[in-house]
This record gives sequence, C-alpha cells and structure tokens, in this order.
Amino acid sequence: MNPYEPGRGIALSVGASALFALMSAYTLLLAPLGGLDIFAWRVIWTAPGALALLVLRKRAPQLRALVARMVTQPRTALALVASAALLGSQLWVFLWAPLHGRMLEVSLGYFLLPLIMVLVGRFYYHERLEPLQWLAVACAAVGVAHELWTTHAFSWPTLLVAFGYPPYFVLRRKIHADSLVTFAVEMLLLVPVAAIEARAGGSLALVEAHKFLAFVLLPGLGVLSTVALASYLKASRLLPMALFGILGYVEPVLLVIVSVTLLGEHLGMRELGTYVPIWLAVALTAVHAARLVRFER
Repeated sequence: MNPYEPGRGIALSVGASALFALMSAYTLLLAPLGGLDIFAWRVIWTAPGALALLVLRKRAPQLRALVARMVTQPRTALALVASAALLGSQLWVFLWAPLHGRMLEVSLGYFLLPLIMVLVGRFYYHERLEPLQWLAVACAAVGVAHELWTTHAFSWPTLLVAFGYPPYFVLRRKIHADSLVTFAVEMLLLVPVAAIEARAGGSLALVEAHKFLAFVLLPGLGVLSTVALASYLKASRLLPMALFGILGYVEPVLLVIVSVTLLGEHLGMRELGTYVPIWLAVALTAVHAARLVRFER
C-alpha cells in the first residue's frame, strides 16, 4: 500500500505555508512582547490547541500509548525530547526575526531548506527525483550560489533554519507515531520551559495588564500556530521527503512578500539575483505538483 497521498499532502503544505507567512506579520500586533516572550506564549497557547485537536480526532488512546512508550523505552523519550528542542529553536527564531528586521535572513534559510530536504530524500531515503524536480533544484542552487558569492557567508538565522529542520523530520519518522500525537507531546515538553520564561522574563505581568493581548491576540496566535504546525507536520508524512522539501519553497516566497510589504524590509538588486532563480524553482515545483495531483486523480 502506498503510504503517500500527494493531493492532500500538497494542500496541507501550501495551507500551512500561507498561515506561517501570516504569523510573521501577526507578531507585530503583540507589542510590547519580545521574541522570547512571544515564543513562550505561543507554546502555552498552542499546547491546549494540540490537545483539543487530539480529542476532536479521537487520538487520545494514541497519546496514552506514546506516553507509555516514553516510560518504557528511554530511546523514544530521548528522541521526543530532542525533537521538541529542535522544534522549539525553530519556533523561537521565526518569532524573533520579524521583531529585529531579520525576516529576510530567515526566509533565505527556508529557501535553502528544500535543497537540504531534497538531498536527504535522495541520498538518505533513496527516493527517485523526476526531471522537473531536478530542474527546480538546479534553479534554486543557482540562487543559493549567488547568495554565497555575494555575501561569502550565511547568517546564523539562515543556517539555523536550513540545517535545523532536516534532522527534526528524520527524527520524527524514526519515532513511528501519529504526527499530531507527536506534535502534542512536543508542545507539552516545551510548556515548562515556556512557563519559566513567561514568569522570569516579566511577560506574565505585562500580559495581565493588557486584556486584549491576553484574551484575544495570544489565543489567536495559539490557534494559528496549532493549525499551521499540525498541517505542516501531517504533510511531512503524506508526501515523499523530496517533494515535501521542494514544496518548502512556497513559504519563503510568501515570507519575502510579507517582509517587504508589511515588515518594511528592503529587497534590492543583489537580493533579486538570489531570489529570482529560486522563484523559478517554485514555479517548476508548482507544475510538478499539479501533474502529481492530476496523476493521482
């Protein structure tokens, strides 16, 4: 039986990318909270959302089974702690960047990420790439090479995104559990860290003083985060790793649009030399995805 569902997986991946791009602008509404504060409250509000999704989808028995595995299998517990830490670092940098004018650097990391994911799919999982996929990778590689040639280096936010996610997805597949259940456990593992940060960082008192922030904006962040992350992680299980990686080009394109139009960051001629070949890769990926869905039907 083929475990992949391209049509559903592509829809979930693209939908998640749109929500993530929206979230980068949403952080501007959360002033005066800083990057670490927003990360903490995002985790605090996302954990109940993930548990609610589990109840609605009747996955509570699977949650109990995974918790039991953590108790009886130390390797499973260690893998989940590691995956929670990897996910936490990505959640933090994504919320920190727009507040410090570094969203374009993070978006470049998301442009690099699909290349890394394609290589993981090809050489680690031995997946076969179609000609259009190879052409998309080649176009993206031209953009990446241009960035490296002009800047001689990548910033740490770029590298954190590009090389932080691939081991996370590989680790999640090794855990062999439902994606939503694993996500809920990761959020629960991050809650103590988030609670300590909310109290020690002083944002708890700040939130108590701003009722609209406390009862509308932060819960809204939790809803956005839960739906986006759950969709993204489900897509990672419904698609071959290489196709899932290439679809990752959709999110950074949207992030660049949000960064320039809403966050006030500048996209000059030098940056276009990097982004235009990658946008071409996105177009080729869209053609390949459309063909896949048509073939599936």
